[in-house]
Amino acid sequence: MDNQDRPAEMSKDPLVVFTPSGKRGRFPAGTPVLTAARRLGVDLDSVCGGRGICSKCQITPSYGEFSKHGVTVAPDALSEWNAVEDRYDRKRGLKPGRRLGCQAQILRDVVIDVPPESQVHRQVVRKAAAVRAIEMDPATRLFYVEVDAPDMHEPTGDLERVKRALRAQWEIDDIAADLPAIAGLQKTLRKGEFRITVALHKARADSVPELVAAWPGLHEAGLYGLAIDLGSTTIAAHLTDLETGEVIASSGIMNPQIRFGEDLMSRVSYSMMNPGGDAEMTRAVREALDTLTTEIAAEAGIEPGLILEAVFVCNPVMHHLLLGIDPVELGQAPFALATSSALDLPARDLGLTALPATAQVYLLPCIAGHVGADAAAVTLAEEPQKSEDLVLIVDVGTNAEIILGDKRRVLACSSPTGPAFEGAQISSGQRAAAGAIDAIRIDPETKEPRFRVIGSELWSDEPGFAEATAATGITGICGSGIIEAVAEMRMAGVLDPSGLIGSAEATGTARCIAEGRTHAYVIHDGTAEGGPLITVTQGDIRAIQLAKSALYAGARLLMDEMGVDRIDRVVLAGAFGAHISPKHAMVLGMIPDVVLDKVTSAGNAAGTGARLALCNLAARRAIEENVRLITKVETAIEPRFQEHFVAANAIPHATDSFPELSKIVPLPAVSFNAGGGEDRPRRRRRRS
Repeated sequence: MDNQDRPAEMSKDPLVVFTPSGKRGRFPAGTPVLTAARRLGVDLDSVCGGRGICSKCQITPSYGEFSKHGVTVAPDALSEWNAVEDRYDRKRGLKPGRRLGCQAQILRDVVIDVPPESQVHRQVVRKAAAVRAIEMDPATRLFYVEVDAPDMHEPTGDLERVKRALRAQWEIDDIAADLPAIAGLQKTLRKGEFRITVALHKARADSVPELVAAWPGLHEAGLYGLAIDLGSTTIAAHLTDLETGEVIASSGIMNPQIRFGEDLMSRVSYSMMNPGGDAEMTRAVREALDTLTTEIAAEAGIEPGLILEAVFVCNPVMHHLLLGIDPVELGQAPFALATSSALDLPARDLGLTALPATAQVYLLPCIAGHVGADAAAVTLAEEPQKSEDLVLIVDVGTNAEIILGDKRRVLACSSPTGPAFEGAQISSGQRAAAGAIDAIRIDPETKEPRFRVIGSELWSDEPGFAEATAATGITGICGSGIIEAVAEMRMAGVLDPSGLIGSAEATGTARCIAEGRTHAYVIHDGTAEGGPLITVTQGDIRAIQLAKSALYAGARLLMDEMGVDRIDRVVLAGAFGAHISPKHAMVLGMIPDVVLDKVTSAGNAAGTGARLALCNLAARRAIEENVRLITKVETAIEPRFQEHFVAANAIPHATDSFPELSKIVPLPAVSFNAGGGEDRPRRRRRRS
């Protein structure tokens, strides 16, 4: 038995926890981080074979108390900086806090983050921009003006003559300008022979426009903005042309804060237990945003200096950490926000160095302490307050935003689903990347699976699949894959309603293998070729059950508040909504029973809301008004939430009927509680 497989209580070896994968194991003191990563199947790159030459294996150790992982990381958890790392740092440079995984040795319990650039299988952006017609009225616009040359007989400053030109040529009465904008104005005017293009930002309809950039002559290189969905696990950005509304590039990056805690309360806890922890998390996310800005500009072939505006949507904890506000108050009732209002501020106030100093940032308003600007953005995109029928909108991530409403009333809540839906906390789980299983079907007769992986449209039982996936391999299973896998296992009779996986004898398939006192279902065995054994374990089922129960309980709580037992339609938003079939969601019991064709996908609705706010000033005013009309339901203090949560543990549900689902999916009546393959009554043992 490998050392990392021994029970923790039997081992004195240090524990290493890798994020964002969540994989962990114990290794003898002195084991290089790269070695531990390889033995655990962690996605850590290396080209030079551990000689400290290629720098592909860069990692970031985290220190302090991590209640989520049950470890406290001491400053001497890794070996000291060595000569190889020092040489590399002097020649090519390492980011502050980074180590080389091949050189750093594990000495004590440690939490190690593998940054995106060190991962072999890079994340695929699953939050692509939805096609949406948007009326263009952005806050930042371009104006070409011809400015009077300076005159000794009429002494006025350059800024004043620019104002005069704007008044005469564009009927703009006045503008404001801060020092960075004024500083470069003289050179720009003279380079353009007093013909310039200015970018003016107008935060409100009645506010004075602010000068944020100027170019000599007629500026034709364009004007751009970023719509950013700042999630707990992933950050998705859409680079948008502010003149046409076209999305010219979309990109994503892992939120590096995941190393401080996979869910929001873990990050609040980290801030509570580690002095300066909030500043550490703020710094990490801002650096990631700078990296993402630089990368998306390069992908689009533009200069980052042309990005003069950014709109952010995020949950309340991410909102506070982005702003540099300690989120500790959000971890305890009454969950008070530092501010719930929309914010306009310059990018430099957020320390975002990849954007110009004068670039402007807009944060949508938060609805309440646990329902943030991301939920507000969803309502902006989907407009439940205008719906004739009762619609349930579910935006699933590490924290789910749930909205229920129609023209009469709109309710909202958040539910702590955790990261299981995104592939974390899953034994063979990984982020959405080439090679990850993202769709699966199981034959109910033979119990044999077939699947697809990201990067190929072929199913595993189709000719050419092996050749199509040779480059990427079959590396793991992402969030959409694990959701479909669990639902398919239930439909095939491999999994019973309580969530137990049956034995090979009970299910009739050798794919159900023993794993301690429980069982696992084998999806793919690549060990003969040096690949992974990809299974769904009993622990994976429990993680999905906890996540889906929290989601369903939140929806039921809103239905209780609305006084209804049925809803008319469901809108699935976020990466989940775009990649999971409604049938699998309903079999799993993630959403209430409804006619299947009344379940639709809105894609990344939060990102769409961010784009609407980026491209249209009226949309900003609309959401600022609408959030005041949304009724917040607090799941954390509502006793009925726990009742709904427990009942929702069954698949699909212990007590709620699913008549619409039963019309299209007959679920087998199996039970594996006593090792049997059929659902039958059991005798109680008589006490002696």
